[in-house]
Amino acid sequence: MQDNLTWWRGGVIYQIYPRSFMDANGDGIGDLPGITERLDYVASLGVDGIWLSPFFTSPMHDFGYDVSDYRDVDPMFGTLEDFKALLARAHALGLKVMIDQVISHTSDQHPWFRESRLDRTNEKADWYVWADPKPDGTPPNNWLSIFGGAAWTFDSRRRQYYLHNFLTSQPDLNFHHPEVRQAQLDNMRFWLELGVDGFRLDTVNFYFHDPELRDNPPVPKGEAKTLGAPDSNPYTWQRHVYDLSRPENLDFLRDLRALMDEFPGTTTVGEIGDDKPLERMAEYTAGGDKLHMAYTFDLLNDPHSPAYIREVIERFQRLAGDAWPCWALSNHDVVRSATRWGDGEDAVAYPKVALAMLFSLRGSVCLYQGEELGLPEAEVPFERIQDPYGKVLWPEFKGRDGCRTPMPWLDATDGGFSPSPDVEPWLPVEARQRPLAVERQQDDANSVLNATRAMLAFRRAHPALVDGDLTLIDVGEDLLGLLREGRGERVLCVFNLGGDARSTALPEPGTPLDGHGFEVSLDGNTLTLPAYQAAFIQLDR
Repeated sequence: MQDNLTWWRGGVIYQIYPRSFMDANGDGIGDLPGITERLDYVASLGVDGIWLSPFFTSPMHDFGYDVSDYRDVDPMFGTLEDFKALLARAHALGLKVMIDQVISHTSDQHPWFRESRLDRTNEKADWYVWADPKPDGTPPNNWLSIFGGAAWTFDSRRRQYYLHNFLTSQPDLNFHHPEVRQAQLDNMRFWLELGVDGFRLDTVNFYFHDPELRDNPPVPKGEAKTLGAPDSNPYTWQRHVYDLSRPENLDFLRDLRALMDEFPGTTTVGEIGDDKPLERMAEYTAGGDKLHMAYTFDLLNDPHSPAYIREVIERFQRLAGDAWPCWALSNHDVVRSATRWGDGEDAVAYPKVALAMLFSLRGSVCLYQGEELGLPEAEVPFERIQDPYGKVLWPEFKGRDGCRTPMPWLDATDGGFSPSPDVEPWLPVEARQRPLAVERQQDDANSVLNATRAMLAFRRAHPALVDGDLTLIDVGEDLLGLLREGRGERVLCVFNLGGDARSTALPEPGTPLDGHGFEVSLDGNTLTLPAYQAAFIQLDR
């Protein structure tokens, strides 16, 4: 089983989006004291730790993913002392604390960029990616921004373009410069010395660019686009060969791992958006000298049939070696799984079985706030849209606000998000989420919330589900079968993600396990699963 140094291996990490978790000071925006106030609830779920999305000083053009001071808390969220209090309370509850690190780019308000853009000779002149225009004044190459348009913006002071993979106000750092790399490692050391237990690394494969600035090739006609961005975004029409996932990144990840190894028990999880995501995950986490774990968008996109999930697992196992994945069905960047996968399914039963499947995969798990309540995606009217991504691509893509609306604690107009019901939250609480509030589910034995708690307790009680090996088992096209083996256990996990009852023959004799909250019907060697049910069978050795 896990120990204090390897808690992350098979651990469950609860993601908190600070703006939307709990507002303690009544301004309609979540904050660090609000998170601290609700940590007892988080601990009651049975998770191992939390991951906090950015709370650093920022102009908030991309809601904290545009950092202007890596070592301080934005006043919107509180103070550095508030963070220290949160850290102490989490540790007292047995929760590890991971924080986001957005180091591939900064805000254009960061002192580094303000100096860099002054001229071509200052001390920070080469800290960002600058390039001369083509002779006709157009950008240096065809690279595109994920948020729309060219990835280059012209700056009249330097008479050059600067690179930005995201907003124009998020200039990309030049990781080919050794001082840049060291500065970001030093920033991370600051938080490690404060006592954080690890980092979630935003866009971890975006750090380096091709120094020759070669054009990306188009995606060949008929080939799949795998980056996780909507097809309406031209960014998906290129193969991103030269603007991300460059080979130089591996050496930097080794330097980062050396830093982490100075603080035993800390960990890293990288976000990977790539044309070959599982291959990149394996590359970045193999060998024990780079990232501890990584996640891709393979289970954060639309396909979700048993056949698709089997294919993802098969592909990862074929490539993985000793790599370690971190799986997620939802986060702050994608439509919530209860809608993305569960639209048209039973609104209570489907989230339960989907989470049971997630908790049974080999790897670590990220559980996004509200996912334990089965929250559907919220509908945010255009006039309330905050996300710059949504504003650019509306209406084909409505942005990410629908998964970022405030956590419903109470069945009330504002969801109990603020201390005063008269305060309007930064994003609206949708009426259909209110009946799913924590207060309504807390004492309901059949709620998604209590099913999540039961499943996490069941998982902890069976070590094979935490860090055992995984073998795919053929249980028919309409079911998903996984054999988890380790520490003296052999547990067959079978999932019916559909709305019709299904039966299958067990591959060998076994005894149904209980304590997970699902219905099991075993008649001799025949297992029958009603709609949206899971079975966990202890196979005879």
